[in-house]
Order: sequence, then structure tokens, then C-alpha cells
Amino acid sequence: MIYTVTLNPSIDYIVRLKSFTKGITNRTVSEEYYIGGKGINVSSVLSELGIKSTAFGFVAGFTGEAIIKGLDEMGINADFITLKEGVSRINVKIKAAEESEINCQGPHISEEEFAQLLEKTDMIQDGDTIVLAGSIPKTLGTDAYVRILSRLKGRNVRIVVDATKKLLTECLRYKPFLIKPNKQELSEIFMKEMNSEKDIIDCASELRKMGARNVVVSLGSEGALLIDEQGKQHRTGIVKEKIVNTVGSGDSMVAGFIAGYERSGSYEEALLLGTACGNATAFSPGLAKKEKIIEMLGKLREMNGAS
Repeated sequence: MIYTVTLNPSIDYIVRLKSFTKGITNRTVSEEYYIGGKGINVSSVLSELGIKSTAFGFVAGFTGEAIIKGLDEMGINADFITLKEGVSRINVKIKAAEESEINCQGPHISEEEFAQLLEKTDMIQDGDTIVLAGSIPKTLGTDAYVRILSRLKGRNVRIVVDATKKLLTECLRYKPFLIKPNKQELSEIFMKEMNSEKDIIDCASELRKMGARNVVVSLGSEGALLIDEQGKQHRTGIVKEKIVNTVGSGDSMVAGFIAGYERSGSYEEALLLGTACGNATAFSPGLAKKEKIIEMLGKLREMNGAS
């Protein structure tokens, strides 16, 4: 079983405008709503790939009820803790000539409520996978992920961490199966500019030395680079289409990589399906759907064959 953890889920309210001008009333041309949160996004794309998962996390208030209802409609098994106070956040994504986002803080999570989440992780068994994705709410300590992983110590669990800066590096002692920084996140971790592919490879390799088994670096328009647990490098490009959505592409890549490896045991296949899922989301108004993933995977295979 795959378990995903979303500590601060949201309803993402996407507004599309022809143009956006500060200081005046702007009229939208369309609006959309999506259930958001990086772990939830991973569960959603896994579902499109025919793989079941259980989503852990916290919800609160009327927006929390909407999140649970939405996950149920998506066919995702949600085992969330309902908080006593507050409301789950609504994030506003503005799509105009430029993209802007307003991400809210979310409800307070008490120590008692976090302890309930730790207890839920006791159901995770040898051979299962846990995905820790996204930032930690301000109401929790920055050691929240470390506390979850410490609880799992001694079990043969495949760990995936998609986080930034110290939140990521503190997890490396637990030998995660997969981490997925991008170029900017590598720069932030090592406090240096990624001016060449050698810089990227050197930093990704250093993360392996620090404990990560596999490091995927998403390179935007340049595709993705994987350094696997044997130190072997894998590269893939991307399909060239108009990008209509950047939200969730990285989460989609994580889902595709997990699914690809579970099905094939091949890191090349895992990277290929991960890239296909990331591309499919980037070229869709919301998260990737099965049909688009299949289309992207076929095009990537053609590209690899041509090379």
C-alpha cells in the first residue's frame, strides 16, 4: 500500500483573466476548483494510473468537509483527522499574462492532534510506501517529518520525500527511496548557483552521499535527470506542447516514478512514466488524466527511440 501525507491540504481556487491590473476590480473569464495539497496530488495521479493509496492529513471546518467529499468523489481513500478548530485553507491561483498565487496558512494543529497522525502510521507495514510532500504548517514544528520517519524506524518502508531546504535534508538520515528537488531547490540547499549540468550532477550526487537512494532533479524545459542508487545517470527530455498549468507537475512526476518503479523495477521506466505524468499535468487545466498520461508516454518513447 502507498500512503501519502498532506499536513495542510487546501481547496485551490483558480481564476483565469485576460489581464490583471493591481488596484482595480478585475473580472474573470472562468473559475475552477480543485482539491489541493502535494500528497493529495500524488494520490490523485496514482489513482489515474490504477494504483490505490491512502491519504493521511488534517482537515477542518466547512472547507475540510468539502475536501473529504471531493476526495471521495475522486475515489481516493482519505483517512484524515478532523481538527477541533479552524478551517482548511483556500489558495487562490491567478492565471493571467503572468501567474500569481496566494497561499493561506491553514488551521492550528495541536500536539494531541499530531499524535493521532503518528498513531495512524502504525498501520504502515514492511513493503509499503510513504510519501511526505509539501511544506509543514507554521503551527507544527519543523521536525514533523522527522518525527513521522522516526516512528517508522525498524520497518522496511519505502520513503519518498518531496520537500525543500532543511525540511528535506533532515530526512536524509532515514535513507529515503526518492527525493525530487528542482534546480532552484538545489541552489537553496547548497547555497550556490546551478550554472552547468556538472553543478547539478555534483549536488545531486552529494544528496545521495547524504542518504538519498535516488535523486530526480526536474530541469523544466530541459527534462529531468535521475541519479539512481547505483550512481548511474538517466536523462529524459520533455514533450513540446503549450504549458497551461504548472501546479502539481512535480507531484505528478513523483506519482509516475513510484508507479513506474512498482510495475517494472526499472529506474529508466520509472523516470519515463514520471516525466509523462509531469508533462500531462503541465498540458492540462488540472492534474493529469489517464488518457493524457498515455499520450505523453507514447510521445516520450518515440523521442527516446529517435535518439
